[in-house]
Amino acid sequence: MKLFVPGRLCLFGEHSDWAGGYRRYNPELGVGYTLLVGTNQGLYAEAVSHPNKLILRTSVQAGKILALSMEREVLLAEAQKGGFFSYAAGVAYQFLSYFKVGGLEIDNYLTDLPIQKGLSSSAAICVLVARAFNQVYNLKLTQRGEMEFAYLGEITTPSQCGRMDQGCAYGNRPIAMVFDRERVETIELKVPKNLYFVVVDLNASKNTQQILFKLNECYPFAKNPVQINVQKYLSKVSYNITEAAIDALQAGDAERLGKLMQTAQAEFDAHLIPACPEQLTAPVLHDLLEYQPIQPYILGGKGVGSQGDGTAQFIVRDEENQQRVMEIIKRDFPQMQCLKLTIYASN
Repeated sequence: MKLFVPGRLCLFGEHSDWAGGYRRYNPELGVGYTLLVGTNQGLYAEAVSHPNKLILRTSVQAGKILALSMEREVLLAEAQKGGFFSYAAGVAYQFLSYFKVGGLEIDNYLTDLPIQKGLSSSAAICVLVARAFNQVYNLKLTQRGEMEFAYLGEITTPSQCGRMDQGCAYGNRPIAMVFDRERVETIELKVPKNLYFVVVDLNASKNTQQILFKLNECYPFAKNPVQINVQKYLSKVSYNITEAAIDALQAGDAERLGKLMQTAQAEFDAHLIPACPEQLTAPVLHDLLEYQPIQPYILGGKGVGSQGDGTAQFIVRDEENQQRVMEIIKRDFPQMQCLKLTIYASN
């Protein structure tokens, strides 16, 4: 059985997924709202059943193979170790807890998705394993069901992922997600014409754990002006920008999306940098966003994922400008890696 799972790019609404979850403790907080799309790159694999083991070969960990007995205690112990293989073990642990399933043998023979760059590579492997269990054992889970088991599997590990990461289960189509306490609503979106993006791995350093720790300190109740500003952005400000972006996307309005990216980045910086200046000042990201030679070819840009000096995204008018931006960045910043992302018009 052949499988493909893309990465996930958060176009708008980063951090609002976990922030919306805090409404269970403080209902005065706003709901989370994100706009996501699957990348054109991802994980390719073949999967077959195995009588009693979970076996994973992956191009990401060349020469290393995960081979575990399908026993809950064994899978849980591996999941709690952390690391790449822990995600597969965590998902298998969850499936074994809820279904009468045997093992799996998965060969992830190709991965063209950058790892640990804010594109949900860990969620992609979780969805890949969940989809393999679902299809090999004909469990009849929906995409939402696969996403839920992928999430349960990832939080079995030391990962601090939010619920939006597993949105990659929906493939390359854009989706909106609403987060209110434990409730998650997924809305599939349509676009009338192709939209073109460039995603750039900055090849710099960031500490996602530190960013999440500092921002989570602002919840569930703000204790000072810095924390009040974080809550304000991740509630009302981010919600309004994301809502406008969803309208622009469904209208195919690339220019409007570009302006909203610039607005989102400016508001993010004003409200969130003071909470974690060591990571969110992000000089490499901001230098690239403001780099003059690419300005004639982009409509707007912003950071990706938890932000920081990890990954940048730009929206452009067409394929020609997409290619030109990539050529300039490759020429002037050879250490950076560019990926094309195209959201294709809905049928």
